[in-house]
Amino acid sequence: MSDPVPASEPAEQQKIDTSVPHSARIWNYWLGGKDNYPVDEAAGDAYTEVFPGIVTIARSSRGFLRRNIAYLVSEAGIRQFLDVGTGLPTAQNTHQVAQGLAPEARIVYVDNDPMVLAHARALLYSTAEGATAYIDADVTDPDRILEVAARTLDFGRPTALILSNILGHVADYDQARSIVIRLMEALPTGSFLSINDGSRGIDPVFEQAQDAYNNSGAVPYNLRAIDEITAFFDGLELVEPGVVSVTRWRPEPGSGVPEVIAEHGGLARKP
Repeated sequence: MSDPVPASEPAEQQKIDTSVPHSARIWNYWLGGKDNYPVDEAAGDAYTEVFPGIVTIARSSRGFLRRNIAYLVSEAGIRQFLDVGTGLPTAQNTHQVAQGLAPEARIVYVDNDPMVLAHARALLYSTAEGATAYIDADVTDPDRILEVAARTLDFGRPTALILSNILGHVADYDQARSIVIRLMEALPTGSFLSINDGSRGIDPVFEQAQDAYNNSGAVPYNLRAIDEITAFFDGLELVEPGVVSVTRWRPEPGSGVPEVIAEHGGLARKP
């Protein structure tokens, strides 16, 4: 297979709007990163004033993703990953976890934020045995994602599709489901789907904070009922323990019984 070809415009051709808070940069702020602007910090602080637990949700989401990848590599034998809506690089990115366990792993990241694009070099760092690539595309354009990802990934081999905190940005639920279906249709038997998103029906204070955020001028993020998140996995075989609070998806041994938080996710295999 040829070397991966990043499909994106040079970062200097993209405009980074620092006047409006952006979810990827706010998330980075909550994770303790430095790739954000005062407008993002202000929005993040306003959110935590209403709901301090958002920091726990952000970091628990990252832990869920790391445990998913470790399972996929070590137990399911997956060596290809399509990570859509990757966000800004922080610690324990998909390629770092996957290639740390299997240096030959190949990872394609997808995002459409110019600031993420500006950090693509960090995302594209790979082991010599494996590969990483970055696609500048929107989650609502699955056909482009698949077309360009095929330059790096072999869709004849099992692949893990990762949709971490991205489907909430697709306001229409039926459209979100159609995106998942289209992406999974292109992957062979033995592939996996990993999804986690903010959930309704757990914490009303969280819902209040999210509604205020959505009215702030930032790109809205839609919390969904647990049943709606579960339905994304229809037709697939859920890995135990199914769709649960991300804190309770195969927690580290000795960590006790984690609290339930308003972020649910799961991992499932395509039969």
